[in-house]
Amino acid sequence: MSDVAALGVRAEQMIAELAVISAEPGRLVRFYLTPEHRRAADLVAGWMRAAGMAVSEDALATVRGRWNGGHAGAKRLLIGSHLDTVLDAGKYDGPLGVIAGILAVDHVVRAGKALGFGIDVLAFGDEEGSRFPATLATSAGCVGAFDTETLRLADRDGVTLAEALRRYGKDVSAIPAAAYRPQDVAAFVEVHIEQGPELEARNVPLGVVTGIVGQSRLRVAVTGEAGHAGTVPMTYRRDALAGAAELISLVEHMARDSAGALVGTVGRMTVRPGAVNIIPGRVDLTVDLRAMEDDVRRDAVARLQAQAWRMVEARGLQIEFEVFHEEAAAQCAPALRDALGAAIAALGYPRVDLPSGAGHDAQMMAKLCPSAMLFVRCKGGISHNPAEYASPQDMGLAVTALIRFIENFGSPARG
Repeated sequence: MSDVAALGVRAEQMIAELAVISAEPGRLVRFYLTPEHRRAADLVAGWMRAAGMAVSEDALATVRGRWNGGHAGAKRLLIGSHLDTVLDAGKYDGPLGVIAGILAVDHVVRAGKALGFGIDVLAFGDEEGSRFPATLATSAGCVGAFDTETLRLADRDGVTLAEALRRYGKDVSAIPAAAYRPQDVAAFVEVHIEQGPELEARNVPLGVVTGIVGQSRLRVAVTGEAGHAGTVPMTYRRDALAGAAELISLVEHMARDSAGALVGTVGRMTVRPGAVNIIPGRVDLTVDLRAMEDDVRRDAVARLQAQAWRMVEARGLQIEFEVFHEEAAAQCAPALRDALGAAIAALGYPRVDLPSGAGHDAQMMAKLCPSAMLFVRCKGGISHNPAEYASPQDMGLAVTALIRFIENFGSPARG
């Protein structure tokens, strides 16, 4: 069995072991700071120790495997991804990046090669935002950008993040100590399934990410007047759902008319009172706008609000907007992209550059140091779905490319 094949088989085995750690039978549900998160973190910590790393866990529950490379004071290359999942998840999104880092360090340690830098493998806990209405909280702690207001956010059971951390055994006053000093870090690299169809369409297993889109997420409340579905004439109606439908259509048209520069999604909607024979009096929904250019995204938010206000005025409705998440686009460091491209070329495959339409921990880590991502082909471009799949062969190629990247890694200039 070739090294690539062996690495892929081992990656698949480890992913399968993690995938059985779930809060629900029959589907994968692993949220941040739950008993399932604890079990997954402990399993990963054991793998890190077996690979020759010293293991610690910070105040936001990021598991850190550290290998000094024989140079205790040297700068560190950070590698990692996340352990949390969405509801009814696929098993590759997140864990593959953690496992790839562990397998790469295991190879380097076994090879006994001296490197001029250390490596930390990071298993973040909250990238998806599935439990609390915030994302990238744990990587924000590593960057020193954690917003303490996030501690007030509550899950659907009313448990705040601060309380959940305490129940998990963490000291929230120690969160600032989770931050790396910029002078101690050389770069961050994340291996992740593509979550899209481009690599499969081009028949290549790996891709180099050019950048990660910026995101704006808004809560929108459209308010009208509930009334009898049979007795109120159409000309007198203040139908909140009809107004919300127009808003949804507006989001779609803005994105379709952007020539690929913008994507827009309405992913959640609640209609009240929600009866078959009552005109809807209020609709609450979410809007997700994403673009590689921050100016495009910000302009889209402004245009959406302006046009929505004109629309509801014409319908006799009211509308409220609340931006609850905003993240700037992050460009991947050119030197790291070239190094990943060279590692792919050494395996005999062409370099394919493509942007990431999904948010990742690398987006947050770019605030600390030069960051980059290696994408891995996934079947049908499907993700956030139990049908999510990356082949052992492709995963083995990804780990091999990461190993080559590490072996050739220097300390790139910040920028």
